[in-house]
Amino acid sequence: MGERPHTDAEKRRQISMRKLPVIEGVNDLKESFNRHLHYSLVKDRNVATRRDYYLALAHTVKDHLVGKWIRTQQTYYEKDPKRVYYLSLEYYMGRALSNTMINLGMQGECDEALYQMGLEMEELEEVEEDAGLGNGGLGRLAACFLDSLATLGYPAYGYGIRYDYGIFKQAIDDKGNQVELPDDWLKFGNPWEKERPEYMIPIHFYGKIEHDENGKEKWVHPQIVYAMPYDQPIPGYCNNTCNTMRLWSAKSSKEFDLSYFNDGDYIKAVCDRNHAENISRVLYPNDNFFEGKELRLKQEYLMVSATLQDIVRRYKASKYGEKTPTRNGFSHFADKVAIQLNDTHPSLAIPELMRIFIDVEGLSWDEAWKICVDTFGYTNHTLLPEALERWPVSMLEYILPRHLNIIYNINSKHLETVIQKWPGDLDRLRRMSLVEEGHEKKINMAFLCIVGSHAVNGVAALHSQLLKEGMFKDFYELSPEKFQNKTNGVTPRRWLLMCNPGLSDLICEKIGETWITDLFELKKLTQFVDDKSFLHAFMRAKQENKIRLAAHIKSEFKVDVNVNSIFDIQVKRIHEYKRQLMTCFHVIILYNRLKANPNMSFVPRTVMIGGKAAPGYHMAKLIIKLINCVARVVNNDPIIGDKLKFVFLENYRVSFAEKVIPAADLSEQISLAGTEASGTGNMKFMMNGALTIGTLDGANVEMLEEMGKENMFIFGMTVKEVEKLRREGYNPQNYYNSNHELRKALDQIRDNHFSPREHGVFQDIYNSMVYHDRFLLMADFDAYLKCQEQVSETYKSPKKWYTMALMNVASSGKFSSDRTIKQYAEEIWNAKAVSASDMKPVAVK
Repeated sequence: MGERPHTDAEKRRQISMRKLPVIEGVNDLKESFNRHLHYSLVKDRNVATRRDYYLALAHTVKDHLVGKWIRTQQTYYEKDPKRVYYLSLEYYMGRALSNTMINLGMQGECDEALYQMGLEMEELEEVEEDAGLGNGGLGRLAACFLDSLATLGYPAYGYGIRYDYGIFKQAIDDKGNQVELPDDWLKFGNPWEKERPEYMIPIHFYGKIEHDENGKEKWVHPQIVYAMPYDQPIPGYCNNTCNTMRLWSAKSSKEFDLSYFNDGDYIKAVCDRNHAENISRVLYPNDNFFEGKELRLKQEYLMVSATLQDIVRRYKASKYGEKTPTRNGFSHFADKVAIQLNDTHPSLAIPELMRIFIDVEGLSWDEAWKICVDTFGYTNHTLLPEALERWPVSMLEYILPRHLNIIYNINSKHLETVIQKWPGDLDRLRRMSLVEEGHEKKINMAFLCIVGSHAVNGVAALHSQLLKEGMFKDFYELSPEKFQNKTNGVTPRRWLLMCNPGLSDLICEKIGETWITDLFELKKLTQFVDDKSFLHAFMRAKQENKIRLAAHIKSEFKVDVNVNSIFDIQVKRIHEYKRQLMTCFHVIILYNRLKANPNMSFVPRTVMIGGKAAPGYHMAKLIIKLINCVARVVNNDPIIGDKLKFVFLENYRVSFAEKVIPAADLSEQISLAGTEASGTGNMKFMMNGALTIGTLDGANVEMLEEMGKENMFIFGMTVKEVEKLRREGYNPQNYYNSNHELRKALDQIRDNHFSPREHGVFQDIYNSMVYHDRFLLMADFDAYLKCQEQVSETYKSPKKWYTMALMNVASSGKFSSDRTIKQYAEEIWNAKAVSASDMKPVAVK
């Protein structure tokens, strides 16, 4: 066969071909592929579908992973290092095939093998369903952390829930409304997972508390549900490490209720079994507003109980545990186990570990409590008070009665400490109680996490500081040594190497490949800021990404976009504090200007907004509808032409982000200062050469420190200025009256200009902005408008624009999740990496 032509998408294959020594020849890969097609899938080329080919390829790749996976676990057992357990209710993993091939260094060979068989890698990659087991940033962060833990060689496990249905698929109807469709991501199975029924664990719910003859509390007569583990391999980048993500699925404790069966009610018997299994059926869509749902509490407890029982089993089965099977052996538990709570969702792990230690293992309260505090770390992810979990006491008492008693005891001892430090300060005592009094008693789970952990961290420097000054001020004054910052990061393997092969290949040609595991190496790119040929190649890589995205938008959404326009992109969950309305108002104003003067000097723009609104969040869904209604008017106006386009990126998800982010010119990170904990999308855009227009919020502050203010478009109030304005009294009508362009845009929204057939449909948006405006959009809007004019002016000078873009890429080293994980390991977990050289691959037979 002749030499194959090179395509843009093959550049990442060229990189992967230069990694590890050749794993296996192309001919052997073809043989393995055909073997799986025939013997695993029972198909031949006459009847096989693209999905069959994808599955055959996935099994072929997994064959080369299994040996590393087994050997990694063998090494952990032999060396018995301290293990890290990351507990998260969300893992937004996306697709596994490309990421696995890249991390194994075999993508080039796989691509060549498929080409020789007449198949296209890109087509097979598109078959894979996204593992959308998360809502957004928190779940995607967990996925990035697992990649970094494996790449850095830390003995680590990710624990969560194997939801049958992930984050819903978003459709937009002909009126611009979001419609939620089920995400049946497991419909065709998951070739990457391994079911482990031998490790199935009983989980107790309900029941009551009794006291034995010694007065000791016992949890009796509970209902039992089983947690079935499913393991998925997490390979490190081009090393021999392969860690495990273990997700739990709820299973009934019995096939049928025989009493129903014997009475002839077969249907009732089966339905009751299904009721137990509903616990892991669906991921709760998150809108940063806590609702105490019984099913959610069951999900949280199923995950933490199964996980902690599994951790204790593994500890007791280790060489250390075997040598010291008595209760005193647990005095070394925290030396071998580090548990990180990803937000408050796994907070029940604290009373659950206490229950296991006291009720099952026979430890005293003081022994158990010291071990718990030394073991747990807690990461907070929000500054919005309404997002904090507060479970009703009545619900806990009904579903988890033993745990409520343990929490009460934790609170009693905690308040004794508060009284000792601040005697007579009853108001402080009330503020710091884990039990919030009111018309309904509730347990503040964030407070429980702080009290029960030895380390508490925010996820950006500003966020961590605001936690100490505001939400957790009392607890910081009590235990300042607990509080830390761990600025978020993203994995450069997925978010640069994999998703942006053109730019990755250019970087590798100029500075080598060490940046893939040491992102600070990108600093070396600063030497090329005056290199015309490099800047030209840099610009060409961006333009190729824009052309690809434009083709996708045309295919999926039937909108022609101008690839020479500014690709102005805001993609994230739809929420009022993220201020997507600000971008929408800007589009309306640009539209009005062009309508009034079609021949005006105008820098073309394609504005894109993507994200999902939680199904019950009325205002967020109304914002999506407004965006689509405005887009329909703008995109179909012949006077506007291709100068301005507005696109809603329907069903935004990880695999879509991998197309969008490399193509962006401008990244909108415009939340009100003091509301976004960190953000990680901002880091991905920066890493891929998009310039940021943003407020001094979350990690934007640290991005500015890394790249310099001359390489970023910053506008709006600071946190202090926001606080000052609120103290003095904020009246949004003042801004409505003083800015005639903003006033006209809002009046058009109110007066049905964009919704001629649905009168009054956007009245709530108008009222919210003009009379309430909780997130001070109106106060920041004038500064935003002026900053956007600066963006357009800068874009007129390609050299200046791309020099700034290059400085963004070169300054992104801090925002690798590798750096974040190293800091967690050194400053919270006290965990050490296990050398990959110790992990000799197991031969695949």
